[in-house]
Amino acid sequence: MAVRSSMNETVEFDDSALANQLFGPHNAHLDLLAVASGARITSRGARILIESTDADVRQVLCNVFVQLYELLRGGLVLSQQDYTRAYEMLSADPGLNLSQIFRDAVFVNTPRKTVTARNVAQRTYLDLLRRHELVFAVGPAGTGKTYLAVAMALSMFQQHKVKRIVLTRPAVEAGERLGFLPGDLAEKVNPYLRPLYDALHDMMPQPKVASMMEVGSIEVAPLAFMRGRTLNDAFIILDEAQNTTREQMKMFLTRMGFGSRMVVTGDITQIDLPMQPGGQRPRSGLIHALNILPDVPGLAVHRFSKADVVRHPLVGAIVNAYDNAEKDGTAS
Repeated sequence: MAVRSSMNETVEFDDSALANQLFGPHNAHLDLLAVASGARITSRGARILIESTDADVRQVLCNVFVQLYELLRGGLVLSQQDYTRAYEMLSADPGLNLSQIFRDAVFVNTPRKTVTARNVAQRTYLDLLRRHELVFAVGPAGTGKTYLAVAMALSMFQQHKVKRIVLTRPAVEAGERLGFLPGDLAEKVNPYLRPLYDALHDMMPQPKVASMMEVGSIEVAPLAFMRGRTLNDAFIILDEAQNTTREQMKMFLTRMGFGSRMVVTGDITQIDLPMQPGGQRPRSGLIHALNILPDVPGLAVHRFSKADVVRHPLVGAIVNAYDNAEKDGTAS
């Protein structure tokens, strides 16, 4: 039950033990939401007092507490990040039913773990990965674009829907410095592919990854290695696609063979393509593809926003800070 005044609202719960679980040790969960919302949140017994001059903020917080309390009553275990995610999601859509997100979450089984969609955007993305042969996923770091694609690839491999997994990304940073790195060609490009290995090792024991790579069931390679090939019965992921040129993107997309699926991920705000003579940067192949391909049958485009970041809360704050600096013209 919520009691309203001009500047504050009070929410009282009927189970003090469950309320303490909601509040967190030493009110840690209330403190997280206070930082996220800018409101002052205090507790006494099984009661919460929310103080803010913004009526919308007060209403969203009441909604968060009431819905999370019901989830806890139903036996669901919530992490600290779930509290801030709940606030972000209900701020964006006050009519959202959190039970459908946290209790009925879409999940993907991989050899080491079950990967679960952690917000509406990720649920939609996983659904698109299941239904479409070619998916573009665009958005800021930390939204799960590549991680969920790797999880889906491993899941489909386990179900024998594909015969191999191909992970690739452009080694943009390599350029002239590549020759100065020690080792053979494979050792030189491995640092640029490390994020893909990290995702694999998080979902599958390292010896199993090594074994699958040895027999060719998993291939991790720079984008340049894709030229001239046709990939049948494969799940193919192009990561960091914002750093492809138009020609590279066309080359990659036309590698698709029968029985294959493709996922193209990237962040169009982090383009690192090298400058051309005259000081101009070539146009990103990802941006070009998004402009000309959306109406192609069988293709889906999913756009994540900064509100969908599911890494450490600081990552979301950093993304916001950079976005605000660019809007204010202070990013020089």
